[in-house]
Amino acid sequence: MKTKYLDKRGWRRLLQSNYHEKIIQYQGEEILTGIIEIIKVRSPLTVPILNQEVLVCDDGFRWLQILPKNRNYSITVMYDDQWQAVQYYFDINIKHFLELKNARRVDVYLDVLALPDGRYELVDEFDIKRARSRREVSREQYDFAYSAANDVMAELERDFSQFERMASHCLKQLDMKN
Repeated sequence: MKTKYLDKRGWRRLLQSNYHEKIIQYQGEEILTGIIEIIKVRSPLTVPILNQEVLVCDDGFRWLQILPKNRNYSITVMYDDQWQAVQYYFDINIKHFLELKNARRVDVYLDVLALPDGRYELVDEFDIKRARSRREVSREQYDFAYSAANDVMAELERDFSQFERMASHCLKQLDMKN
């Protein structure tokens, strides 16, 4: 497992960026939300999702970070330079910390990716299985990751638009365009 910071500190792909964050309330839940304004990258990043290549990071893109206090995941909504969502990335976390200027999460490898049309897929199963075989995660953590990922996929299946509404609310609270 790795501790990862929401501001992407140390990510070598980012050559120049700005980061803004705040703790907000959304439907009675505390959320730390932040936005990375990507000014310059070393190289664009394209990832495969649902048998297509999706450009998720390039100059002018923005990544909205959403860290809900009472959920077992965090969300990164990736926007292109025209403010069009290109991907919703759900990181499954063992725990996370809503601390301004130091927000972080303990990532347990397994992730769910969703396209703006609501289609989704489970990814990084190889990583969690390898971590389990190396005893870097316990059986309980492994089972927890799959259970949490299945919960995310069930939520996506029931009502993908809830995540669009949450992202829109976060952007408004951050006083960002959209």
